[in-house]
Amino acid sequence: MSAAPAWPPAPPGHPFGPHTLPYGSFRAEGAEGRRACVAIGDLVLDLTAATAALLPERAPLFADGTLDGLLGAGPAVWAEVRAALTRWLTDARHRPAVEPLLRPAADVTLTLPFTVADYVDFYASEHHATNLGRLFRPDGDPLTPNWKHLPIGYHGRSGTVVVSGTPVARPAGQRRTAGGDLAFGPSERLDIEAEVGFVVGTPSVPGRPVPLADAGRHLFGVCLVNDWSARDIQAWEYVPLGPFLGKAFATSVSPWVVPLAALGHARVAPPPRDPRPLPYLDDTGGEPWGFDIELTVTLNGHTLSRPPFAAMYWTAAQQLAHLTSGGARVRPGDLFASGTVSGPVPGQYGSLIELTRGGAVPLELPGGEARTFLRDGDEVVIGATAPGPDGSRIGLGSVRGRIVPPGTPTGHA
Repeated sequence: MSAAPAWPPAPPGHPFGPHTLPYGSFRAEGAEGRRACVAIGDLVLDLTAATAALLPERAPLFADGTLDGLLGAGPAVWAEVRAALTRWLTDARHRPAVEPLLRPAADVTLTLPFTVADYVDFYASEHHATNLGRLFRPDGDPLTPNWKHLPIGYHGRSGTVVVSGTPVARPAGQRRTAGGDLAFGPSERLDIEAEVGFVVGTPSVPGRPVPLADAGRHLFGVCLVNDWSARDIQAWEYVPLGPFLGKAFATSVSPWVVPLAALGHARVAPPPRDPRPLPYLDDTGGEPWGFDIELTVTLNGHTLSRPPFAAMYWTAAQQLAHLTSGGARVRPGDLFASGTVSGPVPGQYGSLIELTRGGAVPLELPGGEARTFLRDGDEVVIGATAPGPDGSRIGLGSVRGRIVPPGTPTGHA
């Protein structure tokens, strides 16, 4: 009797193996419109076609080629769809039906996988906040008085969230020159922020806060985020209402949304909190919402740092609880990002302003090139992995962006 054919279609140890199964959306020659998809190895499964053929009762969720329908369907449906995908992509009996719906990932164009409803960026790393506080307030306390009592954040522009690979045009704005004069022009201190984003699925009830224990009912998955920052524009404008145009020009996200169900082996306890948070933010004894995700930041192919997400002070559950504590609701497709991920040592910093001490200490790149902030033509790539079952690693993919001159039309991929 011959052996069963090899299945799943992913090499052993591949970061997009059957334990990951991240969701996305693509366009491809010969495929009508956009198609929802799942990555398996170096292939993508056309989820729009697969559900129509194999799970017709769930096909409407993916008919528009995005994840929008799935996000709002809730945890029971998320689990049902993931279980079906796992069967299709691990049991060789499903190979005849599934294999024709697989395409090489290199042959498709990945698109923004869901409609971004609202976008919020937090400031959850104590190491990052401390580093910036020391730069901006060298004679004072690096942390503001409220920092250890609540997750600080700001509302961004969902319309400028773009998928990985979309060029990023250098923004222009008001800024102070080196001589102290006020000028309008292209940013000269363009920076990166390596972050992890959380995608909301189930909506909340207007006016009803989401308690810590209910975070898993609302949060669907994670993606990688680069919240590009024009530091000189931001420094001039942010008093007293916070970031505005220095952050509004582009926020890049990875094309893959990794469901929280794939990150069970990556959960860790967050760092100790002192002082103890108020009751609605106190997660003592609750489900751990820290994640042992290791990011990698590269500039033009050169690794700059490896920020550890496990070091983040405020968790996604606390951010969601605080975001909704005053009556705000969340909707399917809401995106909130962690803020810059930084660890305690320079090799773990997630922004150039930290890595160069505010531009005072240039980075030495291969070939003797010295660099402080981004130049036109630079490409930044942020990738990440996390622990999986049996000592494996699962991948979160990557988010990449190349800086182009001011005013260059970029479009949305």
